[in-house]
Amino acid sequence: MSVKDRLAESYPAGELEKQPVQRRKWHHLFGKDVSHVPVDEGYSTGSETASIHTDAMSNYYNVFTAPEAVDIYKIVDGFEGAHRFEPSTTWEAQEEEKLVRRLDWFIALPACIMFFALQLDRGNIVQALSDGMLNDLGLTTNDYNNGMTIFYCSFLFAELPSQVIGKKLGPDVWIPIQMVLWSVVAMSQAALQGKTSFFICRWLLGMLEGGFIPDTILYLSYFYKNVELPRRLSWFWTSYQGTQIIGAFLAYGILHLRGHSGLHQGWRYLFLIEGSFTAIIGILTFFYLPPSPTQTSRTGWKGLLRPRSGWFSEREEIIMVTRVLRDDPGKATMHNRQGLTGSLIWEALTDYHMWPIYLIGLSWGIPNAPPQAYITLTCKALGFDTFHTNLLTIPAYTLFIIQLLFWTWVSERINQRVLLGVIGQLWSLPLLVSLVVLPPIFPGWKWAKWTLSTLLVGAPYPHAILVALTSRNAGSVRTRTVGSSLYNMSVQMSSIISSQIYRKSDAPYYYTGNKALLGVL
Repeated sequence: MSVKDRLAESYPAGELEKQPVQRRKWHHLFGKDVSHVPVDEGYSTGSETASIHTDAMSNYYNVFTAPEAVDIYKIVDGFEGAHRFEPSTTWEAQEEEKLVRRLDWFIALPACIMFFALQLDRGNIVQALSDGMLNDLGLTTNDYNNGMTIFYCSFLFAELPSQVIGKKLGPDVWIPIQMVLWSVVAMSQAALQGKTSFFICRWLLGMLEGGFIPDTILYLSYFYKNVELPRRLSWFWTSYQGTQIIGAFLAYGILHLRGHSGLHQGWRYLFLIEGSFTAIIGILTFFYLPPSPTQTSRTGWKGLLRPRSGWFSEREEIIMVTRVLRDDPGKATMHNRQGLTGSLIWEALTDYHMWPIYLIGLSWGIPNAPPQAYITLTCKALGFDTFHTNLLTIPAYTLFIIQLLFWTWVSERINQRVLLGVIGQLWSLPLLVSLVVLPPIFPGWKWAKWTLSTLLVGAPYPHAILVALTSRNAGSVRTRTVGSSLYNMSVQMSSIISSQIYRKSDAPYYYTGNKALLGVL
């Protein structure tokens, strides 16, 4: 019996309530966010953030209660979950909650560990600065700024090509390959000799890391509903700052190797040791990640770290596939080994409904990025030594994590995303004003300026909320793949801008730079 016949049998025609045709729009800017599947004709699939804890939740917003929906939302040939899609299936709320908890352990947690590895290798340069890396290489802070600009530019330009490769190979294959490749470059930084080698390594790191975040977000969307992504992405970026905390402790120990035989400088050991961590994680990830919810069993050497019988029963696979497609039928329009075409990329680029989100991504992070990139240099300028400098960054990153989790929770509670981006600007305004108007030295100036810098680095971080907003409004897998890249590219463009705001001539307190940040704010 076909899917359409099963639907007609389960939902008699007299009970059907056809919803009006809706074309996806970027709307409800100041109210509740409701996303729609991007099709010219069909049924809207509203996705409210508030949880529905009732026994009937398995049919809530079920577009497939209408048999015609099967013709409108056709499952593409080769879709990996087609054999488990049962539109008329029902389940209890507790059953789905238990399944989502298992997904959190099997999928979300490994994603956080992978992001930990990403940030360890791209963020440890901050700890290296505290150990005198610039002086050892004969570089200035302007050279550092230029190196970071090169990194962000290559990171940005790698986004779309990486997405094209990842969509063809599958994120479960391409993500581990990226990790192993960039870990080699990260370890090679132990052999840096000057400006040229520094710039080359920054460029290679950006090229190899650029596609990781959108690839991972796409991968998570295979397992989670749109409404579930913000919280998981908040964990994703919690691991990002958790890396800064753990990295500070690691740096405290590793940098003590300075002066020992071999590499001599502590920061060289830092790059070598932490890069090797990423290589190990990347190799393990290759043997662990499943291609999809219905492909978790061990099949040859690729799934060596998964059980032979898989993680889920047949019923659990049916629930996983059905609930995700009810939430967003567009996810069945491409399978997980289907490449992108030029026309699909152009379709996403010209989707003007998404442009406001990209503009937000371009602007919201600029006021806080320079203080974060210069946090260790700021502490050194305040008179703290190398090891105390690394420890004094921990409160800022801890505050960052608390803010990230809190505001993501608020977003879910009040069902609002866009307006919460303003919170970070309101938080940063008095802090930047203080840094601009306070004199260089005054009673208690050292701890006062450290506190202001800490509060700036720990400002509210709406990135997880906005990434989820991009994913749910981009609609189908085709446009979501490119949309996530475009949003992340806009964020990287903001990093390029912010990396040139603090200049050597403005050191060590960067009054001119802070005035510029205040103007952007």
